[in-house]
Amino acid sequence: MSGDDIPGAAFADLRAEVARAFAAPEGKTSGTDRGVTSDLSIDEALLLHSIGWEPIDLIFGASVVSIPVGIWTWGQGALDPASSAHAMAMTSASRRMEDQCASVGGHGAVGVRVAIEIHPRHVDVELTGTAVRPVGRAARRQRPFVSDLSARDFALLQGSGWAPVGLAFGASFVYAPRRTAGTVLRQSTQNVELVNYTQALYAARESAMERMQRSALEMSAHGIVAVRVDEGPMPFARHVIRFSSWGTAVALVAESHVGRQPRVVLALDDQVVQFAPEALHGG
Repeated sequence: MSGDDIPGAAFADLRAEVARAFAAPEGKTSGTDRGVTSDLSIDEALLLHSIGWEPIDLIFGASVVSIPVGIWTWGQGALDPASSAHAMAMTSASRRMEDQCASVGGHGAVGVRVAIEIHPRHVDVELTGTAVRPVGRAARRQRPFVSDLSARDFALLQGSGWAPVGLAFGASFVYAPRRTAGTVLRQSTQNVELVNYTQALYAARESAMERMQRSALEMSAHGIVAVRVDEGPMPFARHVIRFSSWGTAVALVAESHVGRQPRVVLALDDQVVQFAPEALHGG
């Protein structure tokens, strides 16, 4: 009797195949060491090697945190429960990425992509990046860093005597007061600034930036670079203004900043068409 004739044999083989697939990314496969998994481009990988670093593995961190019911409907001022949920999700996702980076022997993660989604009932945060380390160096004792800098920016930072220490972030949600009926009528016939939205945006920005700077100070950073912001009304709560910001916290590790002189490079594979001969035909 062949394996195909045995009831459940195909299902057993499928389960074994799935188990092998899950074991492969964790380095549990038998035989020689597995190859490097990375989302870095070839240029970025070679650039890392040029400064004595190497990619190790593609790592991930995620967190989903609930938001209390009813906070989007009516409110006044800052909506602290939503801001707290955002901070908790970012912190948990960063910690999980750090743990995964340490488990593969990495000193940190570069090129981290930050995906944040705000839903009526929860906040989703997903971080994806590449674990890196100095070539031939064992895992360090302190926690790995998480950075959304590209490999190119990371190399420039290292060469200047600076180092990333973590991902700094901050967010704030502020309720924009609703306009009175009289205000709506006055604004219906002329261009008038919507002061309630403007004030809410400024309040959200100041709070979010202050929280991001505070998170960097908690990591003993000297500054934040490559800051990204996302702001505007919430799709499901039009009277709530959101402002979130994140960037890489950096610290000076050398005795002083090292100045870098830029070099002009002329690429020989430029694909930009400067002149199209067929345009002379008027076609």
